[in-house]
Amino acid sequence: MVGRDARMARLRALREQSLIGGGPERIERQHAQGKLTARERLELLLDPGSLIELDAFVLHRAGEFGLDERRIPGDGVVTGHGTIDGRLVFVFSQDFTVFGGSLSEAHAEKICKVMDLATRTGAPIIGLNDSGGARIQEGVASLGGYAEIFLRNTLASGVVPQLSVIMGPCAGGAVYSPAITDVTIMVQGTSYMFVTGPDVVRAVTHEQVDRERLGGATTHTETSGVAHLAAPDEATALDLARQVLGFLPQNNLGTPPRRATSDPSDRREPSLDLIVPDEPTRAYDMKAVIHAIVDDRAFLELQPAWAANIITGFAHLGGWSVGIVAQQPTVLAGALDIDASVKAARFVRFCDAFNVPIVTLVDVPGFLPGVAQEHGGIIRHGAKLLYAYCEATVPKVTVITRKAYGGAYDVMSSKHIRGDVNLAWPTAEIAVMGVEGAVNIIFRDRIARAADQDAERAILVREYEERFAHPYVAAARGYVDDVIEPSETRPRLIRSIEMLAGKRERNPARKHGNIPL
Repeated sequence: MVGRDARMARLRALREQSLIGGGPERIERQHAQGKLTARERLELLLDPGSLIELDAFVLHRAGEFGLDERRIPGDGVVTGHGTIDGRLVFVFSQDFTVFGGSLSEAHAEKICKVMDLATRTGAPIIGLNDSGGARIQEGVASLGGYAEIFLRNTLASGVVPQLSVIMGPCAGGAVYSPAITDVTIMVQGTSYMFVTGPDVVRAVTHEQVDRERLGGATTHTETSGVAHLAAPDEATALDLARQVLGFLPQNNLGTPPRRATSDPSDRREPSLDLIVPDEPTRAYDMKAVIHAIVDDRAFLELQPAWAANIITGFAHLGGWSVGIVAQQPTVLAGALDIDASVKAARFVRFCDAFNVPIVTLVDVPGFLPGVAQEHGGIIRHGAKLLYAYCEATVPKVTVITRKAYGGAYDVMSSKHIRGDVNLAWPTAEIAVMGVEGAVNIIFRDRIARAADQDAERAILVREYEERFAHPYVAAARGYVDDVIEPSETRPRLIRSIEMLAGKRERNPARKHGNIPL
């Protein structure tokens, strides 16, 4: 019979082996690349000392081709639970120093276990990805492991928040787990995502490309829209994950935590009274509006470099967590195009899934015209945003700052698609199209008969502006609840969010809708 001391010694030896992962040499190599180890990352992500590790002694299956003699406790991934700002979260952190972080059957089972626990207990799951992909020695078993993870990502979607932080390679089938999660954060220079690597691309298409240009952080935050945020280093990336989680509830049955603020709820912002230019074609920065109205002027923007004609992100208003969707007049005049529609639609559904009120700031001249947009499916993609707003049951407060033209007016959380509180600034123009275009169509014959067509057109434009190019026609019909001074926007938004805090609205019973994907 093995004595107690021997058993304790074996426990200590196994724990020590688990803690050093692939060994000092591989850890040193990891550090030389500017990357932290799996456990160092968890120490930065979680509250100090809060990690409770699970399955530290799990080993890969015996008989793996070429790996029979190397059996490292933990099998390349650290899993468990801890806290962030005192709130329970479940985590997994892939260890590149052990078999390149490759995913085996046992590795996948560890991840699936914490994902199941997260769903059962109603707590967020955060994955730190750093893996060479499927473990080739295991063949189909490793592929099955990926599928098990994808299934759990899908079943947990909209139930608990899921965050992915890409901290190294994430290639092949592995990319589809982060793609299903709610927010993906990448590290510049050391992380990348792609379905097929540069070598395969060169062999098949003869395109010359490196890993960074094919699937680096810049590519996915500026061109593809796959990732939401890029960080200059791993510590910043992990801090961003903590920040995102601070705006979200533990699960779909909870409400986001309310944060204390010293920013007065009745604070007026006189600068907003002058921010919209008199010339309708001149741009202004909508981010300046956002920073002026939110608590402490703090705004966490998601996907800032992709589809920049629309702004999405989180802030607080009177301590309440809110999601903000806003046009950006400095980019494409704030017109809705394919990418902007997809970006905003997914964010609206994200907020709705986790009970985060949505504040929409509207200055939209319409959907972007052009052959490329029509052939690319702007009808289908624009319908995604319409569908998302129609489906959302969270509190929805809308402010029209300037233009709200055509179908884009309807789409942007209008009263007609269950906007709860719809406000407008005096500079708002709610119409089928711009004044000049409307006059040219309505009074085409009259202008053609005029001796001085330019003078006649100018007179008609002024008359049309006085009659229709203002928010009071919509207000007279109740489509706008109130026309407010821009400086009053912050207190009015906060009062509206407070009033709607007890909102209860349900959609018709159904398995699920058929959003035009």
